[in-house]
Amino acid sequence: MTTLQEILKILTDNGIEPNEANVEVKLLLEHFANYGTKDIIMGNKLTPEKLEIVKEKALLRAKTRQPIQHITGFADFMGEKFIVNPSVLIPRDETEILVRKAVDIINKNNFKMALDVGTGSGCIACMIAKHTECQIIGLDISTDALNTALDNASRLNLFNKAIFRKSDIFSNVKPGESFDIIVSNPPYIPPCEKEKIQIEVKFDPPEALFTKDEKGLEFYEEITKQAPGVLNDSGYLLFELGIGQAADVKSLMEQNGFADIEIIKDLAGIDRVISGRLALRR
Repeated sequence: MTTLQEILKILTDNGIEPNEANVEVKLLLEHFANYGTKDIIMGNKLTPEKLEIVKEKALLRAKTRQPIQHITGFADFMGEKFIVNPSVLIPRDETEILVRKAVDIINKNNFKMALDVGTGSGCIACMIAKHTECQIIGLDISTDALNTALDNASRLNLFNKAIFRKSDIFSNVKPGESFDIIVSNPPYIPPCEKEKIQIEVKFDPPEALFTKDEKGLEFYEEITKQAPGVLNDSGYLLFELGIGQAADVKSLMEQNGFADIEIIKDLAGIDRVISGRLALRR
């Protein structure tokens, strides 16, 4: 009979780091066998049938290197489960820094209207809507991504708080609409990095990862230039950053009228989030 050790070995033998493999086996057990920590504590046994299903999914993960989140259909983000699929970027821990900073700014300033550019799964928009009194509009060019975002918002009962709209950057922001804060985790990987990325990352949609320019700044430039046109006075702009892009993005923001710029590092000490306030217009 298949054992959990065998399932774990399938993953580690195929290059998945032991700690990660442990987490992934737990996720597979929870999702496909409805077996969690409580069952372990109570000494509940897994049926051979359920173990076989989990083994089959572990083999799929090992053979294809498909991300575990695509196999289960869900990703954990800020304590919630988000539907994910190949049409959206899988939410990553670093993005929580962006959301927490945005929530902090919104709540301190009692902001009411927010915009999420390139919303993908809707995880940023949904968590801002959940933790603030803000209404947020999530924009994306992909219809499939928007459908996923809508499903996630409805799972979290965020009707009328997180709204989604098809738009190429700001192309579908309506005349007269303005926002207190704009957040974005844009594509920022330059084409020269394509060959170096993890196998698992290659399952994310390319249009959510890569830029056409060699520095990965294409979307930062576009958004930063256009943001003052849709931001209220003293409104904020926040980005997630790629490695080594903080200085360039800071310079772009300063050139376009943003002040009080703050750069926040992630747990690895990498500059990961940048925020700036639109200086008062004369």
